[in-house]
Amino acid sequence: MTIAIIDYGMGNVRSLSNALEYVGADVVLSKDPGELAEADRLLLPGVGAFGDAMAAINASGLRSVLDRLALEERKPVLGVCLGMQLFARRSHEHGEHEGLGWLDAEVVPLKVAAPAKVPHVGWNAVSFSGPNAWLFDGLPDGESDYYFVHSFHMICADPVDRIATCDHGGPVTAAVGRDNLIAAQFHPEKSQDNGLQLLTNWMKHQF
Repeated sequence: MTIAIIDYGMGNVRSLSNALEYVGADVVLSKDPGELAEADRLLLPGVGAFGDAMAAINASGLRSVLDRLALEERKPVLGVCLGMQLFARRSHEHGEHEGLGWLDAEVVPLKVAAPAKVPHVGWNAVSFSGPNAWLFDGLPDGESDYYFVHSFHMICADPVDRIATCDHGGPVTAAVGRDNLIAAQFHPEKSQDNGLQLLTNWMKHQF
């Protein structure tokens, strides 16, 4: 299986590539529309600010290509960290910014009760439910830990789109999905065996 990591200039692509190769994928890092179209699945990475990421995607000319592949051709896409947040209609990080709009959702500042702190950095167990909980097959509900680094999180208009949450001074969206679009706020590539199992589940799932 070939997985194309979308190269728009913002993402920890080396660790993602290594993790995907470890679980058996052929990985390409590309911004070429032809290569993205030929890949079996796409991964949208992201580290940094939402507005900067959307500006980079728009400047690269990839916006229409990604919309076509994700929404029209329904190619499976996995978003990671900021890549997940880009699925939303808009973000309120340093102003208001338009997202890809693939999910009816907004990205808002993470507000937590003491003693939890923002940014949310470190390991946290997640609880999952709903039709896309297959993402966590073979992993114990509420007991498997994943590595988070973020100050904003996603609020879905339809609760069914929220696959998983964690508790960090209150409920925090940990994973979302609808149809061929799946995303995780945490970093599976930094989440050791649990993250590798999640990547394997995504690769094996029949969309």
